Amino acid sequence: MNLFLLAVTEGSVLDVAQSYDALEVINRAIAYAIIVAGFLSVVFIFYGGISFILSGGAEDKIKQAVSTIRYAIIGLVVTMFSVVIVAFVGRAMGLDVIQYINLGEIFDLVANISSGGESGGGPNSLD
Repeated sequence: MNLFLLAVTEGSVLDVAQSYDALEVINRAIAYAIIVAGFLSVVFIFYGGISFILSGGAEDKIKQAVSTIRYAIIGLVVTMFSVVIVAFVGRAMGLDVIQYINLGEIFDLVANISSGGESGGGPNSLD
C-alpha cells in the first residue's frame, strides 16, 4: 500500500492532473468514459460470439450467448447516441467533449503517464 502511495505522490499523474483546469478534467473524463463504454461493448460482442461458437448446441448456452450479443449491441448503440447527446448538452454548457474523443491522443497520454513523464511532453504536447 505504501508503494502505491509513493508512486501516486511522485508520479506524473498528479502533475498532469494539476496542470489542467477543472473544465478540461470534466471534458476528458466524459470522453474517456464514452471510449471505454464503446470498447467494452465491442469486447462483449466478441465474447458473445465466441460463447455462441463454443456452445456446442446446448440451448441454454446459445440463449445466454445471444443475449450477451444483444445487450452488447444495445450498449454500443446507447454509447453512440451518448456521443451525440453529450455533444449537444456540452455545447450548451460550454464543454467541448468531442475534441477529446481521439484514440491516438489517449494512447499518447497513457504512454506519457506510464513512462513517468520522461518523454518531456506533458498535457501541452497533446494539443
